[in-house]
Amino acid sequence: MLSGRRRHRGDTADMVTARESFLGKGHFEAVRSTITAFAVEHAPRQTGLVADLAGGTGFYLASTLDALPAAWGATLDLSAAALRRASRAHPRAAAVGADMWQPLPLASRSADVVLNVFGPRTPGEIDRVLSSDGVLIMATAGAEHLRELRSRLGTIGVDPRKADRLRHAFEGFTEVARQAVRWRLALSRDQVRALVDMGPSAHHIDSDHRDRVLQELPDTLGLTAAVDVVVLRRDTTRS
Repeated sequence: MLSGRRRHRGDTADMVTARESFLGKGHFEAVRSTITAFAVEHAPRQTGLVADLAGGTGFYLASTLDALPAAWGATLDLSAAALRRASRAHPRAAAVGADMWQPLPLASRSADVVLNVFGPRTPGEIDRVLSSDGVLIMATAGAEHLRELRSRLGTIGVDPRKADRLRHAFEGFTEVARQAVRWRLALSRDQVRALVDMGPSAHHIDSDHRDRVLQELPDTLGLTAAVDVVVLRRDTTRS
């Protein structure tokens, strides 16, 4: 299903293929398991809709729905290629085309859980669609995330003011849980290529430059992975 006007670029088919290949090998399982555990612990007792904003292929949503057997889900994303995968990610999940910078095609107070994993977000719209006792589970890259690639390839870095900006953007919410997920990746050249090609840097990095750098890498490259997962709930005075 596609809805809304499109102003921003969604992930290309090549980006989606790279992401599906990379995530399917378990490299980000630490993040997925943390998100799933937080959903089980903090979601309302009678969980209905789980909305995954900029959810791509539905990778994180599917795991969450497996852990919440009474819930159903919707992946919202701008990429038609990603939505085709997301529509098959879980039998209790739908896929909806949407621009995260525009009003979301969800009813007010309709979502008991909102997932936002490495994607764009509009706090006002998240506030609108969350149910009165719903939770936002958000995953963002830490300052050290994939730092070894930034120095070699010039991949997009993390704004040092990001944590402060997020606190300000969600000042009407209370943090109820946080986990700093840190681990090491050991990747082959092909896996590094998939990692680069699946993210926003793929829109900006020249492919010839990428290929030259990849050829210069060791057979196995060690990378720092740093992701912060936080659970936010609307302040009770605003419910």
